[in-house]
Amino acid sequence: MTRVLVLYAHPAPHRSLANAALIDAVRDLPGVTVHDLYETYPDLLIDIEAEQDLLVRHDAIVFQHPLFWYSAPAIVKEWLDVVLEHGFAYGQGGVALAGKAWLQSVTSGGVAAAYGPAGRNRFTVPELLRPFEATAALCGFRWLDPFVVHAAHLLDADGLAAECARYRARIDTLTKAPVAAAT
Repeated sequence: MTRVLVLYAHPAPHRSLANAALIDAVRDLPGVTVHDLYETYPDLLIDIEAEQDLLVRHDAIVFQHPLFWYSAPAIVKEWLDVVLEHGFAYGQGGVALAGKAWLQSVTSGGVAAAYGPAGRNRFTVPELLRPFEATAALCGFRWLDPFVVHAAHLLDADGLAAECARYRARIDTLTKAPVAAAT
């Protein structure tokens, strides 16, 4: 069984029905660890060794967050900057994460049509996530197609339930994949 670490980052979870519901949809899956970065590090002082230990003990890493200004909340950037150290995640001797899977799971405020050359945001979500994809490649991760929920704040109860079911199925499939081929 693939062990999945969901790194959840929302600075105002009480304002996000969608992200909270998505986390609740996968929290009880066997092999899944949900790790709320803002809850664990409200001061943004990240315990590097503890985070690296979590990474080593899991086979797939999911970064779940809202798409803020075409990127991630501040704690995700801080986490990447301090946890993915040279010699651990990349560079000479930095092979601790090689072969693990990386999944970016994001919610957006815009409708799907807003993301693309003809849309208001000009770029697709996968294009906006390229810095994460490049980081994953540098660290030897296998990049997985991102999971995206568009117009998250506009979802009614049925729409939110459908997105939660889709997310649960995606993470459940990930937990059941062979470790070397988690998709």
